[in-house]
Amino acid sequence: MTRKHIILFAACAAIAFSGLFSGCGKKAAETETEPEVSVATPEVDSVVLRQSYPATISATQSADVVARVNGQIQQILFTEGDFVTAGQPLFTIESTTYRDAVNKAQAALETAIAENEYASKQSAAMQKALEADAVSKMDVIQAESNLRQSEASIKQARAELETAKTQLGYCTVRAPFSGLITESMFSSGAYVGGEAAPVTLATIYANKSVYVMFSVSTERYMQIADTRSGKKLDLDHVPVTVGDTTSTATYLGKLDYASPDVSKSTGTVTLRLILDNPEGELRDGMFATVRLPYATDPDALLVKDASVSTDQLGKYLYLVDDSDKIVYSPIEVGDLYNDTLRIVTKGLKPDDRYVTTALLKVRDGMKVKPIK
Repeated sequence: MTRKHIILFAACAAIAFSGLFSGCGKKAAETETEPEVSVATPEVDSVVLRQSYPATISATQSADVVARVNGQIQQILFTEGDFVTAGQPLFTIESTTYRDAVNKAQAALETAIAENEYASKQSAAMQKALEADAVSKMDVIQAESNLRQSEASIKQARAELETAKTQLGYCTVRAPFSGLITESMFSSGAYVGGEAAPVTLATIYANKSVYVMFSVSTERYMQIADTRSGKKLDLDHVPVTVGDTTSTATYLGKLDYASPDVSKSTGTVTLRLILDNPEGELRDGMFATVRLPYATDPDALLVKDASVSTDQLGKYLYLVDDSDKIVYSPIEVGDLYNDTLRIVTKGLKPDDRYVTTALLKVRDGMKVKPIK
């Protein structure tokens, strides 16, 4: 073989060798542009549709503990923040003035009773004297009038005594019902003037059960009213989440009240749930979220919640079209179902394929190899 043939052979080999590697690079590139992704089609099931509403929690009973007499606070008989029982003494207020008033009223009653006894005997004597013509008819009438006045004086004295006893009773301030009590507004030794107007000393909240108040649109209320009449929805076990939407503290409340009027400013109807609070962890004024059922969808579309992404435009899924290309698809979603599935209310069809994994590796228009 001549030198010329050797050079020509080497050149051809080099060209063939480079072509081989360029072909491999092309196949590698094609493989990189077509990653394998797992896809699934939506599940179709009958689900209860719910809508979330902001709500506030309030105690079923609350009342201010007030002073209704004048005087110095002598004792505070509870621990602030504790549970107190109905009738339990909470405060004692200086009672000397009111005790004296009771004694005075008692004495006035005894005097009225004694005067009545005298007037009664005098009236009887006058009646006998009239029969003997010893007195005139006017004397008898006067004696009877004195008797009636003495009887009225007894009634007045008894009423004044009861008023005095009531005022004395106000010197011991008691719990109107059982519940949690706030801190005292006054310290021991402070003077309160409750006769002119009641003075708030503390507040009690009864929260063995609590109310959850929220508002819904008129349209939603009418929808719920229709379902209530048909008894299609369970409105006796409405989920209530306390705190933020990621909280696991969920309770079940019963819908027990709807306001008889519609707010003219907002066009909403106020609804109320009642739920048990045996441990007392729910407190008046807490914020909550109510997930109110309003309808049943017999053919709801369900996707894996982990497959739903969020951007500035809202929720979206990556779908795979008939050409195995990724399609960015905005959707509207409903509640979480069975903890892992998300209801899709708009933007998805039953036969659509959506990407379930490798969400960060795909992009709109990318060619992929879908795997079920």
